[in-house]
Amino acid sequence: MFNSINKTGHIFQRNLVAISNFVRYYEIPAHVQDVIKDPDPSFYRMVEYFYHFAVKVAEPSLEEYLRRHAHFSDKKRKQRVAGILKVMGSCNSSLQFEFPLLRKNGDYEIVHGYRSQHSVHRLPCKGGIRYSDAVDLEEVKALAALMTYKCACSNIPFGGAKGGVAINPKKYTAAELQRITRRYTLELAKKNYIGAGIDVPAPDVNTSGREMCWIQDTYIKTLGHRDLNAAACVTGKPINGGGIHGRVEATGRGVFLTTTIFLQDEHYMNLIGLQPGYKGKTAIIQGYGNVGSYTAIYLEEQGVKVFGVLESDCNLKNPDGINTKELHKYKMGNKGSAKGFKGATECGPELLYEECDILVAAAMEKMITQENAGKLNCKIIAEGANGPTTPAADVILREKKVLVLPDLLANAGGVCVSYFEFLKNLNHVSFGKLSIKFWRDSNTALLDSVEQSLKKANIDAKITPTPSFQSFMSGADEELIVNSGLEFSMENACRNVKRAAIQHKLGLDLRTAAYVTAIEKIFVTYDEHGLAL
Repeated sequence: MFNSINKTGHIFQRNLVAISNFVRYYEIPAHVQDVIKDPDPSFYRMVEYFYHFAVKVAEPSLEEYLRRHAHFSDKKRKQRVAGILKVMGSCNSSLQFEFPLLRKNGDYEIVHGYRSQHSVHRLPCKGGIRYSDAVDLEEVKALAALMTYKCACSNIPFGGAKGGVAINPKKYTAAELQRITRRYTLELAKKNYIGAGIDVPAPDVNTSGREMCWIQDTYIKTLGHRDLNAAACVTGKPINGGGIHGRVEATGRGVFLTTTIFLQDEHYMNLIGLQPGYKGKTAIIQGYGNVGSYTAIYLEEQGVKVFGVLESDCNLKNPDGINTKELHKYKMGNKGSAKGFKGATECGPELLYEECDILVAAAMEKMITQENAGKLNCKIIAEGANGPTTPAADVILREKKVLVLPDLLANAGGVCVSYFEFLKNLNHVSFGKLSIKFWRDSNTALLDSVEQSLKKANIDAKITPTPSFQSFMSGADEELIVNSGLEFSMENACRNVKRAAIQHKLGLDLRTAAYVTAIEKIFVTYDEHGLAL
């Protein structure tokens, strides 16, 4: 599957000479042109701007691609490109609803829920559900659009969606959260906004495997009771509920893998004046949630000194390096707070501006702005969060020769492993389960055969597997398959983005390169499948 999709990049690469002489006609819509100057744009307008800017870059390759249709006139070709781009940039449908909640204290409250399906060029749609009092329809639409481009950029055959409930979960009991989650699921199901072939949610901000289990249980016992694949209605579930090994740390692992790939690339390291490899590198983590913590752990395992962590309730610093695993464990046992951690001292927000090699932006959207981008003293920014950098800040960072690894590429590890979980649920069997005993018996027989052959040659030797071979004696278990599949997918996605950056002469602008990669893939899908009339 990945190889067939990967061919798209080569299709667009063949006609570089013709593209270089192309006159660009596409204009960024007036309502988003000023986003590049806006110090505090809306998240939705940010995604719109990044998309339209990338379309302006990709337009020549799109029209050149349509020359494969020999019967198209130039006018017809331009109309088809413009039409597909209009469909691609619009939001397919959005759902907004309200329902009552009886609180533990007897009060009644109206809860606001949202779900947006940005693109149905591939089904099912895919995207997380977040619980935050900042959630509104515009934010959900922005995140859904980002999911469309993220899935396409990483070769994941999903459309983009996102959902949310406008609550602060810290103010609700577990029983109240369960009632909210189950009612939210019922509202989605009644409107045909959930199902293995329709729309598959996942965890996001302030949600986890617990909420996904509630969603799955509610769907299976109501509208999905006759659906054999009902368990695939949601991903990010605990293992016992049909989840997959490696999903919890997948997004952080994806950020780490993307950072590794570009950190080992001499071309990009020369552009920013940094030595390739992890030796002697330092890092600051902005946001030590699921994504930030696992990214930090993987970086520390490679010898990176993580000396600073910025959280919503405190900022921690240790010049000798913070023990990332200990901090993660401390947070888990301290109601999600890093405050009071003994392995570092608290400091002010100026920690963000200290000199480091890698800044992991894993907090929330719009954390790096026009106001603070110029103060940053890092060489690489890995975007673990969605939309942490505004367009104005993006320009400043490129001028400072900072390599920004964009969100739709860097944090795609979560949706990649969600896809693996989705496939596992459709197959109704764990990866590797059917082959583990076969490979163990086969490899044991192989070693025995070698030993018997040596004895026949009068060589008395006991054949024992090396520790490395011993670990593979039984073949790959589920976690090994998932991690290797994730690594392959991230390498493939990074390779495609690099190709687009070189083809369109984008330099350090990997964000536009990633959007162009996604746009070209979605464009081919619409061109081949056509539009429903």
